[in-house]
Amino acid sequence: MKYSRAILLFFLLPALMLFSLVYLVPIIIVFFSSFLNWKGGMQITFAGFSNYINAINDPNMKIAIKNTFIWVVLQSTVHVLLGTLFAFILSKKPRGWKFFRTLYMIPNVISMAALGIIFLNIFSPELGLINSIISKITGTKFIHNWYFSTDTAMFTVTLSWILYAGLISILVLSGIMAVPSEIIEAAKIDGASSFQRDIFITLPMIRSILGTSVILSATSMLKEFELIYLTTSGGPGSITLNLPLYLYKTSLTANNYGYANMMGVILIALGVIIVIGINKIFKMDQSYY
Repeated sequence: MKYSRAILLFFLLPALMLFSLVYLVPIIIVFFSSFLNWKGGMQITFAGFSNYINAINDPNMKIAIKNTFIWVVLQSTVHVLLGTLFAFILSKKPRGWKFFRTLYMIPNVISMAALGIIFLNIFSPELGLINSIISKITGTKFIHNWYFSTDTAMFTVTLSWILYAGLISILVLSGIMAVPSEIIEAAKIDGASSFQRDIFITLPMIRSILGTSVILSATSMLKEFELIYLTTSGGPGSITLNLPLYLYKTSLTANNYGYANMMGVILIALGVIIVIGINKIFKMDQSYY
């Protein structure tokens, strides 16, 4: 037994070393440097908890945390719900279901940079598709800067990704297809309708898949950067600012690395809390059977 464990450790060692170099060591560095007064061109000094204390009184930090929280909640609920609903529709195999499955996946295979440019053109004030449609309907020239109006910026940025739940649909669809057909057939014999089978049999049996989908969706908002940067860059003002974008601006624009690393610690902590919380909610460590 000891020999087998030694062999197992030997084969795991390269992966553990790679994980330590790529993830563990940088995380440790980020944590300790968050307690430093580290600005570009200035001497590095120990700052204690001053970076964390300053964050409490930082209005941009409050906005970034609020927006990040809102997007995490929306992505965990609306985004997952849409993907799950589409997966259940596809599971019925309606006419053309393979075509629509492929079509729904297209935004997920396009890079965020390309998607950002597409949406900038769709919501363009002068030549955008949305304003053109509204102008046709109303019969008057309609011009509105969707991304840079304080009334619509948050909504427009959110709309840029929340509807495209192709990955969630594929994950949930794979879980639905894995439900034993014997159980479904038995429910049919007992007189359960299609809706009842979906709600009371299929949905509980894919609980772990749903939990995984919520984790993936929630944590994706903790690293959402490209689309916001390319469309609004956090504007107008700081209305669409989130933690990853504020971290970027603080580190690479303001060269305040200690303060930026403090945000990195917050993001890591939020990610851990979210994963643990969702695991508990969906009871992913427990078998359905």
